[in-house]
Amino acid sequence: MLPPTKAFVALLLSATSLAAPSEDDLLSPTSTSTPEPITTTDPPSSYAVILFPGFAPLDVFGPLGPLEMVGFHRGATLKLVAATLDPVSSDVEKNSTFSQSVVPDLTFDQFLSDDTEVDVIILPGGGGVRVSDEDLAPVVNFVKEVYPRLQYLITICTGAGIAAKAGVLDGKRATTNKAAWDEITVMRPQVEWVSPARWVVDGNIWSSSGVTSGLDLTAEFMRQMYGEDLTEHSLGVMEYTPHPQDYDPFAEMFGVPPSP
Repeated sequence: MLPPTKAFVALLLSATSLAAPSEDDLLSPTSTSTPEPITTTDPPSSYAVILFPGFAPLDVFGPLGPLEMVGFHRGATLKLVAATLDPVSSDVEKNSTFSQSVVPDLTFDQFLSDDTEVDVIILPGGGGVRVSDEDLAPVVNFVKEVYPRLQYLITICTGAGIAAKAGVLDGKRATTNKAAWDEITVMRPQVEWVSPARWVVDGNIWSSSGVTSGLDLTAEFMRQMYGEDLTEHSLGVMEYTPHPQDYDPFAEMFGVPPSP
């Protein structure tokens, strides 16, 4: 995982201790989303991010920014998972002069064979979603196998296409990047694709629209899981004000009609 800057670490470590959220904070929905009631008062404490060649860096590191505060203040853990332990490039073809590579912690096989415990998996999008079904099969199969073990699955941007191919979105409401709407939604017509929407919640699956919307989804996810104080503190350190769920000018920009 790419390390945060020393300055950001100093801010995190010097932050004042925050009170744990009340049970009401954890169970009460907000006006911006309507997930099913949380069935445990214990918020998620373990996260994993799926990596694949051609992942979009901001799909990964946008959500991990505020979630890193959950690690500092709540002791949450993070694992990066990929098909192999080789560095995973954000460039699909590995011929770009401007790309990033991230070293995973576990392979898909290791994760499944070791019965690794994880509460939340974050599934990014990126150019790697558009490769052949054969090349994408390891990621799709992993999502299909691991989903029943999760408390929550979060898809960012076109990562919803991978979740759709895995069948875990069948019969559920979900959204994706409006610039890639036609390309992604045809991957699985059994999904109830929603537009306009900055993000969508259906049961234990949270899906965001394009790239930066993953940060907005994460802000609301944190608010519902960990309470207002930790969420606002995290966003304040980042100097970020999230957009609401109904903010989606990109649907009109890219000609995506409202869902029925």
